[in-house]
Amino acid sequence: MKLPQIINSLLETDSYKFSMGQAIYHQFPAYKTTWTFKCRNQDVQFTPEMVEEIREQIQAYCTLQFTEEELEYLDNIKWFKGSYIDFLRLWRPRYEDFSITTDAECGLAIETTGTWLNTSMYEIPTLAIVNEVYFRMQYRYDELMDSFRERLDDKYEKLKTGHWFAGNFSEFGLRRRLSAEAQELVVQKFSHLNDTLQSASHFIGTSNVYLAKKYNITPVGTMAHEWIMCIGQGNHKHNPAYSNWYALDAWVKEYGILNGTALTDAITTDCFLKDFQLTYATLFSGVRHDSGDPFEWGEKMIAHFESLGINPKTKTLLFSDSLDFVRADKLFRRFSKRINVAFGIGTYLSNDTCVEPLNIVMKTTKCNGQDVAKISDAPGKGVCKNPEYEEYLKRCIDWRMSHE
Repeated sequence: MKLPQIINSLLETDSYKFSMGQAIYHQFPAYKTTWTFKCRNQDVQFTPEMVEEIREQIQAYCTLQFTEEELEYLDNIKWFKGSYIDFLRLWRPRYEDFSITTDAECGLAIETTGTWLNTSMYEIPTLAIVNEVYFRMQYRYDELMDSFRERLDDKYEKLKTGHWFAGNFSEFGLRRRLSAEAQELVVQKFSHLNDTLQSASHFIGTSNVYLAKKYNITPVGTMAHEWIMCIGQGNHKHNPAYSNWYALDAWVKEYGILNGTALTDAITTDCFLKDFQLTYATLFSGVRHDSGDPFEWGEKMIAHFESLGINPKTKTLLFSDSLDFVRADKLFRRFSKRINVAFGIGTYLSNDTCVEPLNIVMKTTKCNGQDVAKISDAPGKGVCKNPEYEEYLKRCIDWRMSHE
């Protein structure tokens, strides 16, 4: 490797990978998935040297194992069970599950294929490696960090002095961070925000479990789109328009009333609400927004809770779609008096520099040999290799929406 090792701990992933991982281990251990990398930037090109560095960094990641200290940390989180901790004691990434080539328009193609237990865990470290390799090898890294620090200091001062009011917010930027150094700087700096009495904003945690452990803050995250897509569409007997019901049911079997923030937009929020009726709306502590107009979504969710006779003030709206503090401030002022509001802020915190960040994703494209797709509340956010399957899924959703 030409660069220092980027991922140095198996805890260096998003918290929801462990939340989903435990439920996968207990309920869907035989499921197999394929994940596909995509760069959405039109003008980005990965050089062969970058691809080779990415390959070697992923090989290094695949040599890692959990330490007993790390496992003890996870075991002290109340919703983890000893059986899953014992599984993690034996688990390690398999480089054989990866295919890394230059066969893509952007110069980088990555796919992972294997058990869902394995491939789910690869997404976040892979994206973090791709991102850091690109920015270190494409630009003068020191200049990017100077720009990053300047912008971070400005954000911190504006929050501390009350220029912005962001309420409770977390850092969600691991997958598209400029570097491990940059993300740690964010967490380190904002962990002191709560000590400033004049600040009306509160930093409550990070999705990066490694940094949460290091700085003794809360690891934040519950479920991702893969959970709904694989459970709802990976079983060939399921009507995919009922994906949310199957996913919510499996989550409650695993966690009961714990660890409950439901993601609404895997197959559109309107379809989600068909299944998010009184039982699930009571059991889950909140819902997460990840596409579409956040103001319309917030109003829709409040109206839904009220229609079920649930006091919205007992629930939380978690916003996590392309947020900055300007938008978070507006959303907080709009909703905070009617419902609890929280924010998960990603790239704006972990990769805000003088150059445009990468818009890279790694999405589930097959489960148990069958195509899967996400139909979100905004176009362009999904990755599906089979347009015919995507059209079939849309027809299933449309039929349910017009006949129930």
